[in-house]
Amino acid sequence: MPEHTSFLSYLIPHLPPAVDHNLKGMKSLFGVPVSRYGLEPLLWSVLTCVMVLVFAQITRAKIEKLDEAVVPENKLSIRTVVEVLIESFYNMMKEMMGAKRAKRYLPFIGTCAMFIFFGNMLSLVPGLSAPTSNLNVTLGCALFVFVVYNYYGLKENGVGYLKHFLGPVIWLAPLLLPIEIISSCIRPITLAVRLMLNMAVDHLVLGIMISLVPLVVPLPFMMLGTLVAVVQTLVFCLLASIYVSMATEHDH
Repeated sequence: MPEHTSFLSYLIPHLPPAVDHNLKGMKSLFGVPVSRYGLEPLLWSVLTCVMVLVFAQITRAKIEKLDEAVVPENKLSIRTVVEVLIESFYNMMKEMMGAKRAKRYLPFIGTCAMFIFFGNMLSLVPGLSAPTSNLNVTLGCALFVFVVYNYYGLKENGVGYLKHFLGPVIWLAPLLLPIEIISSCIRPITLAVRLMLNMAVDHLVLGIMISLVPLVVPLPFMMLGTLVAVVQTLVFCLLASIYVSMATEHDH
């Protein structure tokens, strides 16, 4: 995918030479040497993490005041956005795996939802770039999901978690084991590529329209971009919830 231009694209060339020295020998997940320009997605990811922490702290400070927490705010605010986001995914998880497991795994899914949603929304601001339009970032998120749901599966079911790789009957194990392993390993790849492609194309189209006609015309594309950001957050976290639910389900 083509690289997107943001205000960081103009600041990075002016970083001190020590940056190149510190990056010497570093490589990306795909073995490509990392230059100072490769820092841009990482910096946007850090900015997104800071945004999530600040928004979470603001929301927590408001809901800790019991008199104010029970009364919903009558206007759109940071607290409203965070509450709607978290409540939506909690309800989705509760229908999928029950209230008990939903509460247990909500911090994991909720964190993923907030990072991806606010990271996606950065692409709608001129001069900013979505970290989720970079494959290294989305693959990192997908690998994190892969490691966590397998960890939860082993924690809940012990060694018995590995039995699902063998199939329902032992004589099918030689056939199903390689299929299950390949299927499991493909999951983070599909998660990463789907999110990256959708956000990269959305950002590219919006950038082209803003550069051609900066007023009025880009508004429909920004509305479409908002829809894409929400849908991609939902798809990523829905699949992550399904993986967690399947991994932590006890055999009866």
